[in-house]
Amino acid sequence: MLAVEIAGIKMKTPVMTGSGTFGFGTEYGDFVDLNKIGAIVVKGTTLQPRPGNKGRRIAETPAGMLNSIGLENPGVEEFLNNILPGLARYDVPIIVNISGNTVEEYGELAALLTVPGVAGLELNISCPNVKEGGIAFGTNCHSAAAVVAMAKRNTNLPVIVKLSPNVTDIVGMAQAVEQAGADAISLINTLLGMAIDIHKWHPVLGNVVGGLSGPAIKPVAVRMVWQVAQAVEVPIIGMGGIVTGADAIEFMLAGASAVAVGTGNFVNPCATQVVAEEIQTYLQKRGLSHVQELVGKVII
Repeated sequence: MLAVEIAGIKMKTPVMTGSGTFGFGTEYGDFVDLNKIGAIVVKGTTLQPRPGNKGRRIAETPAGMLNSIGLENPGVEEFLNNILPGLARYDVPIIVNISGNTVEEYGELAALLTVPGVAGLELNISCPNVKEGGIAFGTNCHSAAAVVAMAKRNTNLPVIVKLSPNVTDIVGMAQAVEQAGADAISLINTLLGMAIDIHKWHPVLGNVVGGLSGPAIKPVAVRMVWQVAQAVEVPIIGMGGIVTGADAIEFMLAGASAVAVGTGNFVNPCATQVVAEEIQTYLQKRGLSHVQELVGKVII
């Protein structure tokens, strides 16, 4: 009823974890049965270790949160040598979210991570493109396509591209990465936001601005999934404010074949399992035999 296959990755449920909100997975092992999650998408991984941004990194907002972590992570070698082996004992696909400063770095990461135990790669293209004067890959169709093409040349794993909503034409971006070889698309990454401390007159976050996530962005995310689903053939993984089964069903009706729970994990560590159970209950009440019957069925 719930089993799906996304870009060749077989999952027990269509509910995945959102990168950056679930650590490397094992941190949640005391709260939720990791074997019952559709897939674990680990936190963003880079070639070299990164300490992250200075100052305050997270701020709660009405119906959501701002984060400015700065891709803090121990680096790909540490992940391969000491983290991935620990994930091997779980019967769940592991998808590695990767970030690079250059097109070439994405290729290096893709090659290094093409190893047993890794089911797929998710490209985080909302990163500064150092060689192009600080332009984010995710806001330029040509740069985004170049990253995807490079990753595809260096791996035989499914390549999922996580798109930024901070663009004027999300459909154009989706079509560009699809044409470059993306096997699936994740929608959406965080919206750019800011909070100010009215007592100190300073930005709340040390990095001034950060990514807005949580229920507040769900209507934007659902709209973008619906728009992109009508323009591409590859499967879409919907995300952005999902905390209940009803939220997930909205995304699927809009055209998502799977969903990811992100900020919801901070509120309820068992959110992924709860969302999957609520989807199943909904299907049973509606007399539907499989979750695929929901995908793209919104009536306009």
